[in-house]
Amino acid sequence: MIVFLIRRIAAGLVLVLVIATTTFALMGLTGSDPVRQIVGQTATQQQVAAKSAELGLDDPFVVRYGHWLADAVHGDLGSSWFSSESVTGSLADKLPVTLSIVLAALLLSAVLSTVLGVAAAVRRGVLDQSVQLLAVLGFAVPSFLVALVFAVVIGVDLGWLPATGYVPLADSASGWLKSITLPALSLSVGAIAATAQQVRGSMVDVLRADYVRTLRSRGISERSLLFRHALRNAAPAALTVLALQFIGLVGGAVVVEKVFGLNGIGSQATTAGSQGDTPVVMGVVVVMVAIVVVVNMLMDVAYGWLNPKVRVA
Repeated sequence: MIVFLIRRIAAGLVLVLVIATTTFALMGLTGSDPVRQIVGQTATQQQVAAKSAELGLDDPFVVRYGHWLADAVHGDLGSSWFSSESVTGSLADKLPVTLSIVLAALLLSAVLSTVLGVAAAVRRGVLDQSVQLLAVLGFAVPSFLVALVFAVVIGVDLGWLPATGYVPLADSASGWLKSITLPALSLSVGAIAATAQQVRGSMVDVLRADYVRTLRSRGISERSLLFRHALRNAAPAALTVLALQFIGLVGGAVVVEKVFGLNGIGSQATTAGSQGDTPVVMGVVVVMVAIVVVVNMLMDVAYGWLNPKVRVA
């Protein structure tokens, strides 16, 4: 297992480095002129040149990237070109918002998709058809539309939960839970649909296996058969889908944050990208890719625990 983890960590570090390098290169090819936006359209050419030199934009790509990478390794992601605010500090303020809704959505997806998938595989009939229909609808409807419906109907019309805003966990646990419920539900609909289908298909195949019939013939309880044996063998395929869905949850958080008025990393990334604020964009990309790598590594560990063949391979 130790070698298994070392390989995953090494692969994750390489992935972060590759994506950071690619993003830094692409930021220079966007065609935007952040210097002109900073100094204003009425600034002289000398002022533009001075600001460009101050930001290091006159240096070759390799030099600029080398400086950024050296600082990033030491935990310094630089400062915003527009607000002069520390990128690390800004991300520390906004990261809890995004992580709250993304991880809550991931947890909801894992629990609800397992319940729906197992129920559909075991009960079959009308329940199975209903779950499959709901899964198709959930997968087809975009998250921003679900978010708008939830915000208007549940948040505004019914007033059951807040439609906008975020309450930090440190301020109020109940307020925090209420503020992330609608965004997390909106974000998780597509992931629940895709993962439930996978759980259902895997459980159907497992329940048809010879060893399941053997266990039943020995008088093992149905509960133990389902959750101790069948679900454990069906889980690896569902974990793979859930790991892929997590990447989609991170991307979907950008839109959901806008709908519910949350000041998270998604909103920050949108603003910085439109401005060409390279330090902020790089900080957001590196942090979010690192989170995706960590979550996928945890999924791999769980996969390896469920399936010893993976550890051997």
